[in-house]
Amino acid sequence: MRKKNIVLGVGGSIACYKAADLTSRLAQDGFEVHVVMTRSATEFVAPLTFQTLSRNPVTTGIFDEKESWHPGHIALADDADLLLIAPATANLVAKLACGIADDALTSIALATRAPLVIAPAMNGKMWHHPATQENVERLKSRGALFIGPAEGLLACGYEGTGRLWEVAGIVEAAKKLLPAD
Repeated sequence: MRKKNIVLGVGGSIACYKAADLTSRLAQDGFEVHVVMTRSATEFVAPLTFQTLSRNPVTTGIFDEKESWHPGHIALADDADLLLIAPATANLVAKLACGIADDALTSIALATRAPLVIAPAMNGKMWHHPATQENVERLKSRGALFIGPAEGLLACGYEGTGRLWEVAGIVEAAKKLLPAD
């Protein structure tokens, strides 16, 4: 039986360190996990961390794949059973809402037909900004599922809404969307 394939998009938020735990838990639960990091995410956590935890190569750029004639980002898009983006920054949410495909992750998001789950993490003022809320509504109208954000102390020092949802909750959402056959 084929393992369910999760493409885990990791955006450039301080919360991306939690995506390492998410990767580990998803892999331990029997999912095939392929991590795609934005350039900003690599400033917070090294791709090697995700490669070790997922036991798969990590995509950090649209031109990473050199072994085949088939573009790697399209192969990931085609093979995905779920596209899970955690953490998703305000910038990433805006790109997804507008269909901008200027890196590997946003190109995969535009090309895949897999369900899209987004777990935002950002400053509370950014989350509540009308532009962000319009982008969220646009993505929801296209079928995207949002998990969070949670309330609490944010990395910027403020209290408010914007924390990445708890990793255990994100894992449970993935399991509900991809039940074992």
